[in-house]
Amino acid sequence: QQRGKGAALSREAVNAGYCGALRSYATCTKRTARSCRGDLTYHSAVQGIEDLLVQHNCPRAGPTTQPRPLPRPLPQAPAPSGDACVYEKGFLAQGGQPPRYVHCGVFGDPHVRTFSDDFQTCAMRGAWPVIDNEYLYVQVTGTPVGGGVAGRSTALTKVTVIFKSWRQCTDQFLYQAELDNVPAAFADGSVSGGGERRGLHSLVISSTDPGRHASIHATHISTLLVVRQSGRALGLSVRTPQAIAEAFTPQQDLQLCVWGCPPSQRLALPPPPTATAGRTVVAAALARCSALLPVRDVYQQACVSDLLATGDLNASQAAVAALADARGMLGGEARLHLPPPSTRAATPTPAPAASRQPACGALVQLVILFLGMQAVL
Repeated sequence: QQRGKGAALSREAVNAGYCGALRSYATCTKRTARSCRGDLTYHSAVQGIEDLLVQHNCPRAGPTTQPRPLPRPLPQAPAPSGDACVYEKGFLAQGGQPPRYVHCGVFGDPHVRTFSDDFQTCAMRGAWPVIDNEYLYVQVTGTPVGGGVAGRSTALTKVTVIFKSWRQCTDQFLYQAELDNVPAAFADGSVSGGGERRGLHSLVISSTDPGRHASIHATHISTLLVVRQSGRALGLSVRTPQAIAEAFTPQQDLQLCVWGCPPSQRLALPPPPTATAGRTVVAAALARCSALLPVRDVYQQACVSDLLATGDLNASQAAVAALADARGMLGGEARLHLPPPSTRAATPTPAPAASRQPACGALVQLVILFLGMQAVL
């Protein structure tokens, strides 16, 4: 009974936050009513907000969500001297030292490692902006998958990248990848762009596994993007100079790589199962992920989470690939491993026990794996 009361209180807290966000959205749209009069998109948004307020029984009056604080303003990315289309060389010539690079990864359930090394698991259904700055726009699309925590598990099924036109270095280029189709070419069929200077192009795509992997090098912003498929999900890894990552305006305020996902979309692992079968499944998942990822960090934890969420043994490869990408992009072990978040941190409302159990296929596969490992040991 106490557990039921706690769950109800947690649901009320989540709903209150959701209602606050809706009221904030409604207030914002009202402020633009005059300038947006006659705009069909605007009126659709207003009606959509009203419908959501009614569906969630939100009071019209009440607290609103406070704006997320923006990071401390930093200088825009410097205009490189010398060859303006080779960012790193120009940065070094201007400042006397190479730029500081930051890394972001989105993979698996999906999990997000931000540029500031925060790590989150998100319920991302539909399209979400990952990066949105003056040079680059990256968007990922999440699709629900079965057997997940509280039925909210999603997997990346599409990645869209837009390199924005910048000076004489490059025109706008579009790249799109979908599940089972990760092309080593831009949408127009080209594998390079931006014109050739001294034997180099500003944009170049390559692949080590055609159809499942693509690397995009953008020398004019010294940025590397890697898109790969692991199991039944796509993954994205990015390495970019900090000045490029922070070259955005206050209006570009939703970026998974900068702030992570909104609080209402964040998930945590469910509490350890009490049933014997549940404990066996978790032990099997942990055994497999520990063999693949010996260090107890967020990648190992993400691996276990993905196995339990999908019931697919191949899902463990997403964390392995993400860690390999991070190692290459961070240049070593110093910043690579992030400790798992404290188990004392607040967690979303757990779903009923039945909805938290892995699918039957996962149970059978993981138990067989666990028994096999025990036999070997």
